[in-house]
Amino acid sequence: MAREQSRYGVISSRVAIIGAGVSGLAAAKQLSHLNPIVFEATDSIGGVWRHYSYESTRLQSLRCDYEFSDFPWLDRDNSSFPSHTEIIDYLTAYAKNFNLLKNIKFNSKVMEIRFVGDGKPTDNLAEFGNLLPGKPVWEIAVQTDSSGTIQWYSFEFVVTCIGKYGDIPKIPAFPCNKGPEVFEGKVLHTTDYSKLDKEATTELLKEKKVVVIGFKKSAIDLALECAEANKGPKGQPCTMIVRTLHWTVPHYWIWGLPFFLFYSTRSSQFLHERPNQSLLRAFLCFLLFPMRRAISKFIESYLLWKLPLEKYGLRPEHPFEEDYASCQMAIMPEEFFPQADQGKIVFKRPSRWWFWKNGVEFEDGTRLKADVVIFATGYDGKKKLRMILPDPFRSLMEFPSGIMPLYRGTIHPLIPNMAFLGYVESVSALHSSELRSKWLARLLGEKFKLPSVEKMLEQTTNEIQIMKRTTRFYKKHCISTFSINHDDEICEEMGWTSWRKKNWVLEAFSPYTSQDYKEEREAEYKKKK
Repeated sequence: MAREQSRYGVISSRVAIIGAGVSGLAAAKQLSHLNPIVFEATDSIGGVWRHYSYESTRLQSLRCDYEFSDFPWLDRDNSSFPSHTEIIDYLTAYAKNFNLLKNIKFNSKVMEIRFVGDGKPTDNLAEFGNLLPGKPVWEIAVQTDSSGTIQWYSFEFVVTCIGKYGDIPKIPAFPCNKGPEVFEGKVLHTTDYSKLDKEATTELLKEKKVVVIGFKKSAIDLALECAEANKGPKGQPCTMIVRTLHWTVPHYWIWGLPFFLFYSTRSSQFLHERPNQSLLRAFLCFLLFPMRRAISKFIESYLLWKLPLEKYGLRPEHPFEEDYASCQMAIMPEEFFPQADQGKIVFKRPSRWWFWKNGVEFEDGTRLKADVVIFATGYDGKKKLRMILPDPFRSLMEFPSGIMPLYRGTIHPLIPNMAFLGYVESVSALHSSELRSKWLARLLGEKFKLPSVEKMLEQTTNEIQIMKRTTRFYKKHCISTFSINHDDEICEEMGWTSWRKKNWVLEAFSPYTSQDYKEEREAEYKKKK
C-alpha cells in the first residue's frame, strides 16, 4: 500500500511521527524510505532545545557524546559544552543535510488519536502481528491553524516523539488557602520563564527577591541567571528552596581521570547488574558490590573536595552511584558557587513549605519575603501522552513503577502499531533515539520480528526491577549503568555485531559513542567475517 486515505483526502504516507525534536528528527531520517509525515505543533524544529531553554542553558554532555552517527559536529573535539543555540544550529544543519524538512508539517498540533484497527482495541492487545498491515490502524486529529480547524489523517503506524519535558508543568500540591493564589507577587514555572527574551528575564529578576523551587539543572541555571541579573548595590539574593539533594559534578574529570572510566566502558559496566544475566554473573555482581561502592566513594571524595557542598549543607546522604543510575547527575556551572560565596545565591532546606501573601512560609513558622517565585519542578510527561491517547491505551500510562514499560525503549507491549522515542535516558539522549530509530526502521522493514507480548513484558519488567534495586530514584527509565549491554541486545536483534571496537583493549576500556554504530562500520565488520 503506497498511500493512505484520510477523512478529507489522500495523503502519501503510511507512517506518522509526532514531534520534530531530537527523537522526531532521528525517526524521520531512519524512516525516510517510508516518506513519513512529521506533525510539529510549533513553527520550528528542536523541541525542548528550541522552546524550553534559557539564555544560559547548555548541553550536559561533550559534543562527541551528542551527535548523530552520520553527521558529526564540525568541531567535535571542542571540550566546551555547547549552548542551546549551537545545538539548534546543529539539528537544523542535520535536517537540511538529509532533506527532512520536506516531511515536516509545522504548526500542526496533534489533538487526538483514535484506534481504527480491526476489532475492538482490547482485541489487539494480545499480539502485534504485521506492523505495516496495509490498512489504517490509527486516525490522528491535527489542528493546523488558530481557528481551530481539525484535519483527520489515517496511518498504519505512529511514532510518538513528544518527549517527557516541556508543555505541561509539574506543580506541587499545597494545603487549602496556602497555594500560589494567596501570594501577591508573581508565580511562574520554568515553562513560562523559558519563553521570555533576555530583556524580559532581566526585568523579571533584577532587584527582585526571587525564590527558585528545586535543585536540578534547570533550577541551578535559573538561580545563576538570577544572580547575574542582581549584580550591583541594589541587587537581591536568589533563594533556592531545596528538598531533595542530588550530586553535581563540575566537569568530566575525577582526580585527574576521565569520568567515562567509571561508568561508560564495558569493563566498568561489568560491575553492574544487567537484564538477562546468568546466575553466575548475578553472583559476581553481588561479590563486586564493595568495588562499586568504592568507586562511588572515590567520586564523592573528589566532589566534596572540589565543591563547597558541606559548607552550604548540600551534601547528599545517598551514594553518587544512585544519582548516576537514575540519570539525576547534573553539571554544576563554575560560576555558581562563587555567586553563593558573594551572597547572591542562598539555600533553604525545609521539608515542607507553602505560600503566604508576601512570600513563602516554612514548617518551623519562619517566613521569607519574595517578589517572584519560580517553580523549577519538572514536567508531567505522562499527562502529555494521556491527553492524546484513547482508551484503553490511556490507562496504560498509569504504570505502578512510574516507568513506562518499553521494549527496547521503543515499543509498549500492549499498544499495537505505535512506537515511543525519547523516553529512555542514558549518557546521550540523542544516541539512544538514533539507535532505536535504526532498530525501528528494520522492524518495520520486517528484518526481524518482535517476540511475544509475554517476552517483551518480561524484558521490560527485568529492566525496571534492576532500576529499583540500583537506586531509590527509579522513576525515570534510565539505563546508564547497563547502556552498552542494552545497545548490544538491540544490535543483535537487528542482526548487527554487538562488539563494535577494533580490538579487545578498546572494547574493554574506551567509551561507546554514536560513531561506533555507523551503518558503514557494520558493513566493515561483516566483510571481516
